[in-house]
Amino acid sequence: MDRFFGFDLGDAESAVARLNKEDQVVPEMLTVVGEQSFITAYAQLSSGELLIGEKACYADNVIKRKIRFKSRFLTDRSSAADVKSFAAGVLGELYGSGDLIKGEDCSFYIGCPAGWNKNSREHYREIFESAGYPPAKIISESRAAMVSACQSKHLQIGVDILSKPVLVVDIGSSTTDFAYIMGGKEVEMQTAGEVVLGGGIMDEILLEEAIEASGIARKKIKAVLEASDAWKNYAEFAARRLKEKYFSDEEYWQTHECKETVVMHYDRTVKLTLRMNEQIAKKLTGKKTPWLGGQSWKKVFMDSLKDVRANISGDLPELIFLTGGVSKLAAIRDWCAEVFPEAVVISANDPEFSVARGLAYCGRIDEDIKEFREDLDKLIKSTNIEDIVEKHIPILYKDAVDCLVAPIVEQVAMPIFDRWRNGEIKRLVDTDEILQVEVAEFLKKDETRELLAGPITSWLKPVIEELESFTVPICIKHRVPYTALSLRSYLSASDIDIKVDAKNIFAVEEMTFLIDSIVTAIVAILISAIDLIPFMAGPEGVLIGVIASAVVLILGKDKMQQKLLTSEIPKAVRKMVPKNTFKMRMDSIIADVKENFYDSLEKEKSEEITKRMVEEISNQIEHTLVKMAEVVEIPLGN
Repeated sequence: MDRFFGFDLGDAESAVARLNKEDQVVPEMLTVVGEQSFITAYAQLSSGELLIGEKACYADNVIKRKIRFKSRFLTDRSSAADVKSFAAGVLGELYGSGDLIKGEDCSFYIGCPAGWNKNSREHYREIFESAGYPPAKIISESRAAMVSACQSKHLQIGVDILSKPVLVVDIGSSTTDFAYIMGGKEVEMQTAGEVVLGGGIMDEILLEEAIEASGIARKKIKAVLEASDAWKNYAEFAARRLKEKYFSDEEYWQTHECKETVVMHYDRTVKLTLRMNEQIAKKLTGKKTPWLGGQSWKKVFMDSLKDVRANISGDLPELIFLTGGVSKLAAIRDWCAEVFPEAVVISANDPEFSVARGLAYCGRIDEDIKEFREDLDKLIKSTNIEDIVEKHIPILYKDAVDCLVAPIVEQVAMPIFDRWRNGEIKRLVDTDEILQVEVAEFLKKDETRELLAGPITSWLKPVIEELESFTVPICIKHRVPYTALSLRSYLSASDIDIKVDAKNIFAVEEMTFLIDSIVTAIVAILISAIDLIPFMAGPEGVLIGVIASAVVLILGKDKMQQKLLTSEIPKAVRKMVPKNTFKMRMDSIIADVKENFYDSLEKEKSEEITKRMVEEISNQIEHTLVKMAEVVEIPLGN
């Protein structure tokens, strides 16, 4: 796709933005019927001509005139035809101005309320398709506003906010739409997702105040507005523009007059003067009105915010992003901060265009992400990740040995020595099999995996550095921050989900040297202890010493060792092997045990085990890259 159009079809006003894929950074707001923000209205003239925008509101010789039809889309079937007519009129204007060229490689991203389900969105898309639009995709208006905020240099919030909980408050002319976004995805709320509360009610109040202040012309003005929907709509439109003008710079209008005169030509000419000042501004949000069931705009809005807070089951938002023309009202930000004191509240400079711009951004992001995914898939399907992991696997084995040998001695060998010393294990030769079983069980424990977390984290650093020679170019190519695919931020083994089972690093048969070392240490200590036996207190010690010495003389030292292994040594003799002596002996041979392990791993390590280790670790790294990519991707319209 070469160009992307964002079409924000609002219930009261609409806007179209365009973004060229290659040479534009910020979407351009297009002028349609002389305005960048134009009235959502169409009129079919008796001549067959179709008018849209402001002219459609008061044109003569009209067969059919429609406004505010989008808000009825889910409840009134006839509104689909109105959407199609208006959309066709906009399309014609774009072709007529040359802003859209027939046959060009482009797509339209069209907004809809966040509360619309998939069926409603698809029906909406089909309307634009039948009106002759290029390929179109329907995107939540709240999401589009969020994307616009992320891309905005003015706001400087960046894609990092997508990992945080965000509440988007889109205040339209008819409804206020609340969208809770967590991890870049919209989360459905049970209530308060969409509230029938919009800026249009403020327009009605402003118009009502102006009529009441019109003195003797009040009855004539009322008569015209009651008789002519066209002039009533036009007066409301003028009120809306004046209201937004005032709220865009309230401080300025404190010392300047903010007014507009509407001249209406019906069966007679009447003038209506609209005014905005601090007193009227307070009435717009504080006056109780029948349109809200006898409540004020502020009361309904605050209640809705409280409902939203009550229905957020996850973390409360850290950011509240306001969009829609009414969001220019400073009090709106204050009310949001009152209900969500833990959140930062922001809005765009020109919120009436944030959705259209966001929709255009969505188009380019969608295209970039498509290519981004393709390049990431190519990396994952290649052997590059596996080659890097395999290159560094010997270091992981060595680090694992350094990490685990001492705990095996402490947590496995010492308890088994105690059991033999206390007589629970009858013969030394039996400790061989018991050690094999106990070591195997130790290697399966979660605690052992936790012991490996540190070495794995250290091991990951050079792996990640090499991996970034492949991921950074992908990020540069697709205008994605380098950190998007950098595992440096995941240098905790638990975060990156790298799960290495110690039993895969050490097959039990590879523990033979360690097991033999443990048993040999006990025998050596026993033999060396024989020389001390005659000096033990008591006749029992002397007797044992004499017997032991005789056995050594008769059998020789080697046979004595074998005899010690297979005999049931008296408990009293076992007690002569001090626990501290055994521990010191174990500590002294740990270095030799590790060295033997290194040689064993280098010479005899099973290719099958290495292959499985490389495959499992590579798969987990690839899975993490995919998860990180999903955060950047911002699933559009899902």
